[in-house]
Order: sequence, then C-alpha cells, then structure tokens
Amino acid sequence: MKKGLAQTVMARLEALGRITDEPGRLTRTFCSPAMQRANQLVNSWMRQAGMTVRQDAIGNLIGHYAAEQRCQAHEKVLLLGSHLDTVRNAGKFDGPLGVLTAIACVQQLHEKNIRLPFAVEVAAFGDEEGVRFQKAYIGSTALAGTFDARDLKRTDAEGITMEAAIRDFGGNPNQLASARLNPDRLLGYAEVHIEQGPLLENKKLPLGVVTAIAGQTRAHLAFNGRAGHAGTTPMALRRDALCAAAQLILEVEALAKNQAGLVATVGALQAFPGVSNVIPAQAQLSLDLRHPVDDVRRSACAELRKRARTIATARKLQVHWEAVSETAAVQCDSRLSAVLGEAVKQHQKSLVRLPSGAGHDAAAMAAIAPVAMLFVRCKGGISHHPEESASEADIRIAIAVMGDFLQRLAALHYEKL
Repeated sequence: MKKGLAQTVMARLEALGRITDEPGRLTRTFCSPAMQRANQLVNSWMRQAGMTVRQDAIGNLIGHYAAEQRCQAHEKVLLLGSHLDTVRNAGKFDGPLGVLTAIACVQQLHEKNIRLPFAVEVAAFGDEEGVRFQKAYIGSTALAGTFDARDLKRTDAEGITMEAAIRDFGGNPNQLASARLNPDRLLGYAEVHIEQGPLLENKKLPLGVVTAIAGQTRAHLAFNGRAGHAGTTPMALRRDALCAAAQLILEVEALAKNQAGLVATVGALQAFPGVSNVIPAQAQLSLDLRHPVDDVRRSACAELRKRARTIATARKLQVHWEAVSETAAVQCDSRLSAVLGEAVKQHQKSLVRLPSGAGHDAAAMAAIAPVAMLFVRCKGGISHHPEESASEADIRIAIAVMGDFLQRLAALHYEKL
C-alpha cells in the first residue's frame, strides 16, 4: 500500500477542516460560502485523480472515472462517497473521510493506469447533517430521486428558502429531477465512515463492516399539570409535570438497557414556568429512539407511550405525544457486504460486523441501489465534536481494503461479461 495516499488524505482533511462558515470552529452547511470553497477544492482533487467532474442541480459534486473502453458503451457505475457538510462545531472526519478515501482509491487506479469493467463515481454530497434547513440527506435523496420538492420552501435561521439557497449556489431547483441517478446503471453504493462509537476501539480493530443502519423515531412530549406555590402546596396535592417527566426519563433509560441493540435518549427538557418557587405546570421533553430492526423500535416506542400515559394518570396529569419523524432501518446488501468483508479479512486479524446507530447517506441511496458501509475506528468513539479523530494508520488500511474491494468486484463483473 502506498503510504503517501493515507498521508494525502490526512492533509486534505486538515485543509477541509479550515474551510468554515464560522471563524474559530468548523461549521460547513448546505449551499453556504464555505461549501462553495470546499466543492472547489474537492473538484481539483477529483481532477488530479483522473476524474471528470460535474456539480448537479442541487449542489452535489460528482467525479467520474470511466470504465475500460470495451465496457463504456453499456457502462455500469459503482458509486462511492459521503458528505462534505458538517454539524456546528464539528470534527474533521465525519463525512469528508469517506469522500477523500474514495478519491484516494480512484487516484491509485489512475496512477497505475488501471480501468475497471465498470465506472467508479465519487459523490461528495452537499448535505447529510441537515443543519441549515433541519432536513437531512438533501444531497443523497436528490441522487436517489426521493427528494421532496415541498422542502424547497423550508427556510433557514435568516429566512432564506432552500430554493433560493440552491439557486445562489449555482444549482437549479427547477431541474432537481436531473440529479437522479439511473438505478439500472448502478452496481451499488459503498461508503467509508468513522464509526462514531467505541466498539472497534474496544475490540482493538481498525475496521468493521456495517450490517444495518438503525431506524429512528423522534417524538416530542409534554406533561401538563398545575402550577402552585412551592412553599404552601402540600406534596400529596401536587400535580408536578416535571416530576412526571423525570419518571419517564428513567423509564426510557431502563427500557433501552433491557433491550439489546436499542438506544433511547431524552436530549432536551424544559419546565414551565421555570422559576424556583413555582411547581412546574408543564414539562416538555424530546425522545430519540433507535434500533436496526423496525419492529423492535416500534414496539419500544409503543411501550414508552403507554408508560407515559400511566405516569400521567397516576399523577393526575395530561400527556401529549407528538411524533416528529420516523426513519425506517436500512439493511446493508448481503452480497456487497460479503465482498467488503472478504477484503477486510485480508488486512486485519478478524472481521467484525456491526450496526450503525447513526444515519448515513447510504440509507437514502438504498432506495435505488445495494449499499455497503465500512466503519473506521475513531478515538474514544467521539464524533460531532472537534476532538473527533481517526489515525493515519487506520486510514491507510481503509484505502487498501477499498482498493481490494474494487478489484474483487471487478473480478466478479468480468465473470458476467
């Protein structure tokens, strides 16, 4: 494995990490000036790797490395990639690692003057995190043809519509259908990403193959009780909404701890009127529930909803449950994942398969193509934070594995010619 490619990826991660909308911290959002600069830089790296490059109608950057000449008339495409946008105050690896590792794999082919029996395209998606317009997977849903045009009317914090932002970025919101890839030409989509969790580090392994991307339920709850004086209302007569919320939060934790693979989080909690000497009349809280099997997630959600009602009844309160969003789990393709797993076993002592609790562009791309994902160990399992980190040594192995993956797919493709 050529050591220089991993060094190049690390240097490019640092370069992208300096491109931000907010001085002093890394924040790069959809169709922002920083994203424009990032696309320009990544465009130059794609061209250096021998790719032709286009920016589609929604702002995704796509590099194309053509198949060998005899296969170009009916060219199939393997898509690699990830996203270039970030959360606020982000780390450098979430998203860009997958883009830059894919470019490194194509660069390796280009330097060796190798063409495969299929084209390799690298997608640098313009939005996966959903920070600016509170809508995730904007870039990948456009490629998959599942983008909801009603979202063009969404506005950011400054009142700018998504439609106007795309137009100012150089895209064309009236031609988003043109961004959709032809599923008949796609062999699949593969994404390299930091794990964003501690399992690989705990197992002392650099890489793992993803089995599924967890489905997710988000809900907003409100317990409604009655305000009262903190000093004069007897404990037995209180209808304290915050105590009900606290009880439910512990129920959420207990349920998740007793169900394998389930993760549940209350990340936001507010009490009203929110003063020290008044019993809370209302408590509002968020719920985030995830599991790689949808039936398990839905069952857990129904159970928590039941427990919320039981708590409210016992405390003489009302509870309101509002479903905010629901995303189905995505199973990674068994065939692609098997080929990827064989490549991993050539470069580390054992193979670990693991689900992803976080969402990824692969979830959107699964609507039109088989998908596979390779996780790279990250220090401390930390992500969405400036301390997010993966080692150059692990990235070197990831590049080697993806290069092997491409060659194995090529051999399988030749068998069908």
